[in-house]
Amino acid sequence: MATLRDIRRRITSVEKTQQITSAMRMVAAAKLRRAQDAIIAARPYSQRMYATLEEIGKRAQEAEHPLLEQREERRALEVVVVTSDRGLCGAFNANAMKRADAILAEREPHFESVSIALVGRKAKDYFRRRRASQISQTWTDIGTVEYRHAVEIAGHVSKRFISGEVDEVVLVFNEFVSALSQVPRDLTALPLVPEQTEGEVGEAIPFDIEPDAETVYSVLIPNALEFSIYRVLLESQAGEHAARMTAMESATRNTEELISSLTLQFNRARQAAITKELVEIVTGAQALE
Repeated sequence: MATLRDIRRRITSVEKTQQITSAMRMVAAAKLRRAQDAIIAARPYSQRMYATLEEIGKRAQEAEHPLLEQREERRALEVVVVTSDRGLCGAFNANAMKRADAILAEREPHFESVSIALVGRKAKDYFRRRRASQISQTWTDIGTVEYRHAVEIAGHVSKRFISGEVDEVVLVFNEFVSALSQVPRDLTALPLVPEQTEGEVGEAIPFDIEPDAETVYSVLIPNALEFSIYRVLLESQAGEHAARMTAMESATRNTEELISSLTLQFNRARQAAITKELVEIVTGAQALE
C-alpha cells in the first residue's frame, strides 16, 4: 500500500504535469487564432487569382502551359504527405498517414512507379521505416508556415512533372474544419486544374491580355500551384494547433480528475493513520490500568 509520502509526491508530480498541459493548451489556442487569420487573409487573393485564370481560359482556349498537360498515359505518381514536426496532437498525424497509406494502396497498382515527398518529421519517421526507397524529398523543421515553403515544395513537384519523372502529383493533408474537427483529404496538385471561384470576388472588371495568354499563364499558373500548396500548408498548420489544443485540454481535465482521486486517497490514508494511532494510544492506556 502506498504511503502518505508516496501519494503526496505523486500529487505534486501530476500538478506539475497539469501546469505543462494547461500552458501548452493556451499556446496552441493563440497559434490557432493566428493560423485561422492567415487562412482568412489568403482567401481574397485565391478567389481573384482563380477568377482571372478562369477568365483567361475562356478568352484564350488555345493557351497552353506544361503544368496543365493532361497526359493520356500516366505511369508515375508522386504523393506529397503533409504532417507536423511535433506530436502531442492526438490522432492528427496518424489520420493523415492512414489516408496516405489508403491512397498508395489504391493507386499504386495503376502506376509503374510511385514516389513519396514528405512534409513534417512525423511523416518522415513513419515512411522511412516502411517505404524508404520511394522517398524523393523531405521537408522538416518548418515551424510557422511561410510562402517560401510552398514555393520550395512547388518547385520540386513542378520540376519533376515537367521533366516527365512523374505524371500526377497528389497532396494528402488534414483539412481544418473547426477546432474540434480536422478531416484527412487528398487533392490532385498536378496536372493543375484551375479551381472554380468560391464566394464573391466582386464585379468582373474588363481587361486586355498583354502581351499574350501564354505569357500571362507562365506567371499565373506556377503562382496558382504555389498558392494551392500554401493553402494546404496553412490548413494543416491550423489543424495541428487545433488538435493539440483539444488534446491538451483533455489531458488537463484528466490530470484534474487524477488529482481529485489522489487527494481522496491521501485523505483516506491520513485518516486511517490517525485512527490507527488513536487505537494504539487507547489500547496502551487500557493496558496500564
